Order: sequence, then C-alpha cells, then structure tokens
Amino acid sequence: MRYVLALDQGTTSSRAILFNEEGAIVSLSQREFQQIYPQPGWVEHDPKEIFRTQRETAREAVRKSGVALKDIMAVGIANQRETTIVWDRQTGEPIHNAIVWQDRRTAPLCADLKEAGAESLVRERTGLVIDPYFSGTKIAWLLDNVRGARAKAERGELAFGTVDTWLVWQLTGNRTHVTDVSNASRTLLFNIHMNDWDPELLDLLKVPRAILPEVQPSASAFGMLPASVLDEPFIIGGIAGDQQAAMFGQICHQAGTAKNTYGTGCFMLLHTGERVVQSQHGLVATSCAQLPDKKEYALEGSVFIGGAVVQWLRDQLEFFASSREVEALANSVLDSDGVYLVPAFAGLGAPYWDPHARGALLGLTRGTSKGHIARAALESIAYQSAELLDAMQKDSGQKLTELRVDGGAAANDLLMQFQADLLGVPVLRPKVLETTALGAAYLAGLTVDLWKSRDELAAQWKLDRRFEPRMERKEAESKMARWREAVSRTRGWAA
Repeated sequence: MRYVLALDQGTTSSRAILFNEEGAIVSLSQREFQQIYPQPGWVEHDPKEIFRTQRETAREAVRKSGVALKDIMAVGIANQRETTIVWDRQTGEPIHNAIVWQDRRTAPLCADLKEAGAESLVRERTGLVIDPYFSGTKIAWLLDNVRGARAKAERGELAFGTVDTWLVWQLTGNRTHVTDVSNASRTLLFNIHMNDWDPELLDLLKVPRAILPEVQPSASAFGMLPASVLDEPFIIGGIAGDQQAAMFGQICHQAGTAKNTYGTGCFMLLHTGERVVQSQHGLVATSCAQLPDKKEYALEGSVFIGGAVVQWLRDQLEFFASSREVEALANSVLDSDGVYLVPAFAGLGAPYWDPHARGALLGLTRGTSKGHIARAALESIAYQSAELLDAMQKDSGQKLTELRVDGGAAANDLLMQFQADLLGVPVLRPKVLETTALGAAYLAGLTVDLWKSRDELAAQWKLDRRFEPRMERKEAESKMARWREAVSRTRGWAA
C-alpha cells in the first residue's frame, strides 16, 4: 500500500491527514490556533503559528500511522484562501500578522476602486467582484501601512503569498516561491483567461510584480520537503485553495456538477467546464484546481459565516461546551418558531457583497428559547447556501439534480435534511467528509502517478447518506421569502 500526506491548513485549525491509495484515511492530526481580532471587522492570524501547527500535525499524522516513510509518495496542500501574508525574503520574517479572508479593513479602498469605475475591468479579467474578501486590497493595505514596506517591495525584498505559498516557502527552507492557479485566481491580480498576473490590475492596486509568486498548475511539482521536516525528503505534488480542492475531492469534474462545503464559511462551486461564466446574480467566476493539460472554471458563491455561527453560540453566548451539542439543542424544539438569525458578523458575501451588513436575530418572543436560537443558527447556514444555488441556476441556465456536501457541519443530519428541503434536490454526503484534504492528496498523487486518471479517482467516491427533500415547495418558498426579508433588515447597518 502507498500513501499521500495532505496538509489541510484551515481558518481555525491546521490538520494533516494521511490517505492510502484507495482514498481512505489512515491517520489524522489537528491543532487549533489563535484567532486575533485587533478591532471590529479585523481578523488576523500569526503566520508563524500557522506554520508551526501545520508542521506539528504533519509529523504527528505520520508518526501515528506507523507507515514506513518510503511508502509515502508525495505531499499535497489545501489552504484557507485569500488570507494574505507578506514577508522579508532574506529573513523569512512576516512584516505583519496574516490578514484573514474574513477581514473587512479594506472596505474603504474597495469603495474607492468601485467609484473610480474599476469594477468591470476587475470582473472581466479575474471573474471576481471588488470586495475586501480577496487578497489584492489586503496586499495594498500592508504595503501602505507597514513602515517602509512599499519601498522594500519595490526593491524586490518582500514576498507575498496566500497560505499555501507561505507554507511552501517555510517547508522548503526559503527556497521556493510558488502558488497554484486556484489560489492565484482569488487575488484580484490574476487574469484567469491567460493564467498569468495581469499588468493592468497590478497597476490598479499598486502591487509590484516582484513580490508575487510563480503560478503553476494545481497538480505539478512545487518543490521538495527536505528530510529535516519528516525525516525523508518528499515532493510537494499538489496545491489548491481549500474550496477548489474540495471540489476535486468530491469528483465534481464535469460541467453541471456542484458541491457545497460547510466549514467556517460555506462555499458552493458549480463546474462550468472550460467556459468562464460571468455572473449576473452576485456570484464570482473562479479557476478550478487545474491539471497541466487544460483550463477549467467554476461559478462560486461564498458565505462568510457558516459553521462559525455555531462557534459563536459556543464561545460568545456559551450555549454549550462543544459544537457537537448544537444538533441536540436544535432538536429540542420542533422548529425555530419564527426566529431568524442572519449571521452577517463580517458583512454579507454572495450574492449581496455588503461589507456594511451586520448580524441580526429577528422574530424573538417571550417564549423564545436557546433551542429556537440554535435551530435558527443551523437554518441560517442552509438559507444562505440555498440563495447561492438559486443564483447559480440562474447564471448557468442549468437545473441542478443533486448537491454533494462536505465539511464539518455536513455531519449534522438536521442541517442536511433542512438543506435538501429548501433546495428541492437530493443532498449527497460522502463517506469521506474530509474532501478538502482528499482533493489535495489526489492532485499530489496524480503528479507522481500514484493514480493514473480522474476516472480512477471517481471510482473511489462512496455515498454515506442521501437526504431527499420532504418539504412542500410552497412551504420552502415561503421560508426563503421570509429569510430574504430578514436579510434586508441587516443591509448597510454599519455604513
């Protein structure tokens, strides 16, 4: 038996998972790390802590498995996207904390760019909208707000990377400055038609070309892990942003297939083949995880607060000690009793793109209990995802026949059933929910010929449970209309 190690660097934890050649999990290690909130709307991570926890989990996953190092063929990386790190090329020291994808500090710069008429250029070249979510304005903020950073960047003394790039730089001993197409496509700086950095967009955001990494296909050789990391040298054979990695792991390789990942946020992707579909309904076009032979694209909708709403109930409101307890609490009531929770804690993502929206709890009565609020929190995840699918069907002209799901919250049966009810299509949960890490492993395995083709990977996908819709369509539509009314009450609150 041969193996691939996947490093799954997420928003709240670093994980490492060892997969065998049948796509089964052999061992897993996880470490949470600190979330830093310097002021309202700002979210940061310590880049050194990200690297340290990722290296520790890699070592632990290999050690726990008992697998001989010679049988591990390659390493793949999946990462939280858009999170922005700039560091000194000479010392490898970050010039500032990482600015996380959820961070909203660049909303004023985004407003200025829109006012200057840049939106159509950005959308045409990148498939994205101008929003603080993406990396480009974060880079500009760092260069303008860290003393001396812009001058150093112009001299080529600094390096920018999303988390994948930072990890590869550190893991290879400051040797390799690379990223993949899927991560580059989330920066506001990358032309997804040409698969290269766009000079006009670099000028627009005042980002020097010298700080940007080399861009490679998602399945390719990105560098070598020296023996000092895991006692043997290993090739890094695959990199993809977490959502594109999950799409690859879910075997959504054909136009018209879709997946939704229920993590800190929720991210739905619909494969559009070799065609870039420019959204008219608040979505973005993005590059899929790409093999060397062709370009593939997807429509994507991003919900900023998905499973994080459960963490909020746990940590801020102290409803329970463990996130796993939310399902039992939500099941303690028959329904939400008209309570709607709109978790716009970091503004609203697709399809609204409103950085000034803020969270709201609506429909409270004297009889409202913790159970009703917990149920409304879970339902908010499904409502937000249903809005994404509605927009996707309008943009693509395709009627979806099923939705494949993954991520931690996909294990919640109550949430998955409500999702199927709202969508009116079956929700399919695979046996391996770790599809983000699995996608990274698949990409790396293809690079080293552990697997020969995508058809071979497709044969490994196995169903755990199929959730069929039970709710009458009229009731589902009524609930969605009420949800949209609740969302409207939150719009522009912090403007």
